[in-house]
Amino acid sequence: MADEQTIWIGTPSQLTNLKVFLICGLLSFLVVPIFWAIWKWFEVRSLNYELTNQRLRVTSGVFTQQTDDIELYRVKDTLLVQTFFQRMFSLGSVVMITSDRTTPEFVIESVADPSVIREEIRTHVEELRERKRVREVDYE
Repeated sequence: MADEQTIWIGTPSQLTNLKVFLICGLLSFLVVPIFWAIWKWFEVRSLNYELTNQRLRVTSGVFTQQTDDIELYRVKDTLLVQTFFQRMFSLGSVVMITSDRTTPEFVIESVADPSVIREEIRTHVEELRERKRVREVDYE
């Protein structure tokens, strides 16, 4: 399937580090918390999501980058989570339950328009399953 198209590219919001930044601000008379805050900022800044019509590609890492692909036809279920704080800033997290062995549950954290992203994932999961003739069977 060479017709892979990018649907969405995004990164998490730095608001995920708000607690860390507040603690580091309160303890700023110590030098170590400042470096911790800078490190946390770089961690979030280096996390990138790319949603295509076939997979979700996640790239992370400050010094050493790691890229993981989650095939969309393996997604079993999605969940939209918006805490009160996230709703104040129109953010949310999309939780994906997958049949992938290395990533059975994956969270796209603190992104803008999470309901749109969740709907895009759902739409493309159904398209891929139909195209690949994949069916989900649960054994209990």
